[in-house]
Amino acid sequence: MHCLRFSTPAQVYAQKADKHQPAVTRVLPTCQAHRFMLARPHSTVRPSVLRARDTAIAHATMQEISAPTVQQTSGRTLLCTSVTASTFEQALDEIRQISEAGVDLIELRLDMLTDFDAEKHLQQLLSETDTPKLVTMRPTWEGGNYDGPEPQRLAVLKYAAHLGASHVDVELKVATYFFAGGGPVPVDTKVILSSHNFEETPTDAALESTLQQMWASGADIAKIATTATDIVDCARVLTLLKTSQGPCIALCMGERGQPTRMLAAKYGGYLTFGALGGGKESAPGQPTLHQLRHMYRLPDLTPDCQIFGVIGNPVSHSRSPQLHNAAMAAAGIDAVYLPLLVDNLKKFLKTYSSSDYGGFSVTIPHKLAALECADEVDPVAQQIGAVNTLVRQSDGSLKGYNTDWSAAITAIENGLHPDLHTEAESVPSQQQDESASSQHSSDAVSELGAEEATTSGRVFNEGQGETQNGSVLKGRTVVVIGAGGAGKALAFGAAHKGAKVIIANRTVGKAEALAAQMQGGAQAISIDQLSSGEVKGDVLANTTSIGMHPHEDASPVSSSALASFELVFDAVYTPMDTRLLQDARAAGCKTVSGVEMFIGQAAEQFELFTGQEAPTDLMRQVVLTSLRQ
Repeated sequence: MHCLRFSTPAQVYAQKADKHQPAVTRVLPTCQAHRFMLARPHSTVRPSVLRARDTAIAHATMQEISAPTVQQTSGRTLLCTSVTASTFEQALDEIRQISEAGVDLIELRLDMLTDFDAEKHLQQLLSETDTPKLVTMRPTWEGGNYDGPEPQRLAVLKYAAHLGASHVDVELKVATYFFAGGGPVPVDTKVILSSHNFEETPTDAALESTLQQMWASGADIAKIATTATDIVDCARVLTLLKTSQGPCIALCMGERGQPTRMLAAKYGGYLTFGALGGGKESAPGQPTLHQLRHMYRLPDLTPDCQIFGVIGNPVSHSRSPQLHNAAMAAAGIDAVYLPLLVDNLKKFLKTYSSSDYGGFSVTIPHKLAALECADEVDPVAQQIGAVNTLVRQSDGSLKGYNTDWSAAITAIENGLHPDLHTEAESVPSQQQDESASSQHSSDAVSELGAEEATTSGRVFNEGQGETQNGSVLKGRTVVVIGAGGAGKALAFGAAHKGAKVIIANRTVGKAEALAAQMQGGAQAISIDQLSSGEVKGDVLANTTSIGMHPHEDASPVSSSALASFELVFDAVYTPMDTRLLQDARAAGCKTVSGVEMFIGQAAEQFELFTGQEAPTDLMRQVVLTSLRQ
């Protein structure tokens, strides 16, 4: 069968199959690409003859437009942002916005355009700005939106290459058909052969096999995107990236796969994707361009950079990455701090055991597991029974600490001290009201990985809140709401400072169990007893998540029970001004927000991780700015 007869019209129009299928106008070479892709598998003409005919068509019928040069220095990972608009005009606007942001590459997701017409739109999309363009037209069978004829789609991609696209993304499954028709790909256009798995991350052997198929099929750049069902999948994909024989994009989709996106520069990835803004992600788990640049400092991370992070489940709401990355950048430390969504802590620590991983904050629900997994545990953490910080030692082992208690107690002491004022009290009420809509952060309940004293046992800010006779808490009564890990840490800290401790909890049995563990004893009561006003004290400290966004109207205790307390502390800091703190001020109490505790624990952790003094003023500025956004 010979299907090589050329059509004489200069243009052939493909009509819409339905309103959802883009209308595509094909100039002569793309019309022939359509014919060749259908005919080639059945043709008896020698491949060399077909290649010669392809070349003749390309040179005789189309003037190629040179693709813009992508400026990629050796080892530098490119930043790419996708245009995800649904209309042509919106796409032009996004292209301009992305170009102004100064990215290396813009991906045109043609399959997302509902009004796309190749003849009318493609050249203008490619030439709208000077920023190089990557053209993608993802079919539904590979997770995209295009559901029209394959020959038509591949013809558009080949057409884009001839019009000057710097890159085109072609699925590995149809690579043979793409290269077969429409003439050779211009030398200035790089072909990315891609494979996407939206269900899992295949075995190492399967990943390597896919990569080798891409090189064998003619890829200039290989792209493998899988779905991380567990964060340990990231390690295998990053290894694939590091050992690839050629330019490679390898990433895991989904929140558990985010580390592969932030660590692309460390492991030599060709590029990584950052969304123009929230809601404009082109794939699950994609961070924003602003986050990649300003929080995670891509593409400036080096292969030698150290990795830190906050381990939790959930963890996306954590503000620890903002604080620690800002502090590390200010200190000139070659390191990055990541959010790490972990299901099984033991499995995670076994996988990420190299010296590249310098330490971790540990938050809900892994603090007890961290105590069990640590190779060595600080005596304070051992006594409290929970670890919220893991630090890599020189011999590769992990040492566990707990500093929830020191950060919380310091914040309370400073609030009681007559010469000190907390940041929360200095925040104007209007700003506090605005902050009430800030996003959820369970780290606020001191579960954010509060950081411990240094290895020598020094307590951060030791001496603040102290008097000549010792801590201002000595001899006072501290009522702790909550019997979880944070409540236990704060109760331990208060007792350590010489305070009488009362533990209030909805489940009295849990309060009694915690009270029994306290050296010197502690009293256990119910929340109802506290709310009734029958229990008096000097300091009331909430360590539960009650009152946290989005439940700002909730309070752990009745407002009528607050009048007897000199100071009320709330570990919740989103919002900064909780209902409990508002009620406490109305009752004439001093108040301390969880913001101060969060800043204190972040500063302590920074010192543990880096051995350097923490830039606390910068950290305070970062967290307050974040909370007011």
